[in-house]
Amino acid sequence: MAASIGRDTQSAIYRGGAVGRMPLVPADWHALEAAARSVMSTDAFAYVAGSAGREKTTDANAAAFDAWHIVPRMLRDVSARDLSVDLFGHRYPSPVIAAPVGVLELAHPEADLGIARAAAALGIPYVASNQASIALEETFAATPGAPHWFQLYWSSSDELVESLIARAENAGAEAIVITLDTHMLGWRPRDLDVAYLPFAHGLGIAQYTSDPVFRRLVEERVAAAAASETPRINGAVLRTLLDMTRHYPGSFWSNLRSKEPRTAVDVFLEVFSRSSLAWADLEFVRKRTKLPILLKGIQHPNDAELAIRHGADGIIVSNHGGRQLDRAIGSLDALPAIVKRVKSRVPVLFDSGIRSGSDILIALALGASAVLVGRPWVYGLAIGGSAGAEAVLRNLLAEFDLSLGLSGNTSIADLGPDSLTRAS
Repeated sequence: MAASIGRDTQSAIYRGGAVGRMPLVPADWHALEAAARSVMSTDAFAYVAGSAGREKTTDANAAAFDAWHIVPRMLRDVSARDLSVDLFGHRYPSPVIAAPVGVLELAHPEADLGIARAAAALGIPYVASNQASIALEETFAATPGAPHWFQLYWSSSDELVESLIARAENAGAEAIVITLDTHMLGWRPRDLDVAYLPFAHGLGIAQYTSDPVFRRLVEERVAAAAASETPRINGAVLRTLLDMTRHYPGSFWSNLRSKEPRTAVDVFLEVFSRSSLAWADLEFVRKRTKLPILLKGIQHPNDAELAIRHGADGIIVSNHGGRQLDRAIGSLDALPAIVKRVKSRVPVLFDSGIRSGSDILIALALGASAVLVGRPWVYGLAIGGSAGAEAVLRNLLAEFDLSLGLSGNTSIADLGPDSLTRAS
């Protein structure tokens, strides 16, 4: 990443303003969220913005950052800055990774292709969601040469898990991210109050409907339930059936006559997750891929230790952006103890709550090797498609670059706990 990204991005915005060209996306977090809300449907915004319970975990994520202040140092030559990081044998131009976010068609028709193109333009890894709107093969093929990772939700079908891993590796993924904290859905009042789960409408299940194992499970179910009852048709049922039909592979009219789209949703809801997983089960994935395996959702130092003992190549400290468990520990509060326990044996990445470039700096100073960003670029995607997502990520990188220099540092290696102080 060019050391001038901060200055160049800032200058481009000001030069544009001088000739009447306003930025595509707001730089301020609250304005960004408001702008996205204005262009998204009520159901879509509730799904993206909502968190679990009273959303206290989301509050805890923000409060954890507020507990730290950056201590700038002066009279250091910071004219040349290096934002790059080394992870799992790859050198990336910045420490920012586009986090996996599902059902992106709720935000914009470009969906996964939009964020893949945005990340590729900046050279940063994009973690393709297991709950994608577009199959990973299509997304990866649309951004050749770009760094791609794949997020795995561990299904109740081992055969499906094996198929998804093989597809990701064959498509060119550089890492597998296993999300641990979604073995059941959290209690999300914003979604519950509008009685809306996108998966029940056939949205966000493209990785499944494009998978040969999943398709076989659906075909077997259709054959076994040929005489199954069809729900009484009303407006809501008709809209749901049309949604399922539109989002299932194949022609609209053939899908409309088929039971497969509706059956696919039923099968997905059955095989999506598995709450019986234990540490020993990680060996199943380890035996089926040579790719680095990262475990996402670690919040306790003991779990970090267990992750390493059971073959994890990396850890992602995350509480799913507050979407799973209400009143959980803020991710940044969990980070220092986990970094201390890991002792550099594997990279420790950070997720949940990044809203600014200074947030990135704080997480790195507390020991993170890189950070994952989710909601901000989703809002950019909603506002302006791929260009909007890229603009949001570019703004974050620009602010991080400027924060790095203004704090008296020239690289991530310069950052450490002494770069910060606890807020009084």
